[in-house]
Amino acid sequence: MHRLHHNCLSCGNKLTGRTDKKYCDPLCKSSHQYQKTKEQPERFYNKVDNQLRLNRRILKEYNKAGKAIVRETILVKEGFDPNFFTHYWKNKKGDVYLFVYEYGFLKRMEHDIEKFVLIKWQDYMSK
Repeated sequence: MHRLHHNCLSCGNKLTGRTDKKYCDPLCKSSHQYQKTKEQPERFYNKVDNQLRLNRRILKEYNKAGKAIVRETILVKEGFDPNFFTHYWKNKKGDVYLFVYEYGFLKRMEHDIEKFVLIKWQDYMSK
């Protein structure tokens, strides 16, 4: 039998022992597997979860008073993605606010500029 791997796939040290050996020891094997897993594309769940958390953090940051109006471009530049939200609420006028947990937003044109009206969830919205 000839040797396929001459060096450890993790640390690069020369291997001794079995001809089909790929790693020096269990630590190198574990380290290499971890690196491979990290390089794989994120699973869909993680991607959605991370975006929701980022959206919430951004909405919270720009809505300290409970209501605010912010240019869409500002939020998007921060990483905000309006396609990721947890639920919605429709007011009596028919406006549909999209929410990321307790922080809501409504897209609105104002003087030819796309803006978001930011609000915070209130108890009366549950009714």
